Amino acid sequence: MRLRHTLAAACGALALTAALATPAHAATGDFHYRFVGLSGEPQTATLYDPPSGECVTIPEAADPGASSPAFAPHNDTDEYAVVFTEADCTGDSWTLRPHGRPATDRLTLRSVVFLRG
Repeated sequence: MRLRHTLAAACGALALTAALATPAHAATGDFHYRFVGLSGEPQTATLYDPPSGECVTIPEAADPGASSPAFAPHNDTDEYAVVFTEADCTGDSWTLRPHGRPATDRLTLRSVVFLRG
């Protein structure tokens, strides 16, 4: 009886370890965008290998009361990027193709999520 409980505990621990060791998936590549810095000048920022399936709020554009939205996104990752006009992946959205061309300055965003096609 003791051997059965020990074996069950060992199998459970092994399964838990395997589940926790599985790496989180990330989009491969870079996602660039522009924003207006504190100096009032446009600046460029990049998300390197961003997480897949998770909403990423653009830090420089997160607060609508204190900052302008980011603009001119360029999706150079291997996944689709869905950009949103508001933080927390809300508001109007547009989908950018993997390894696509840079969008115009008129396309604004405050958050983005990366999705496999």
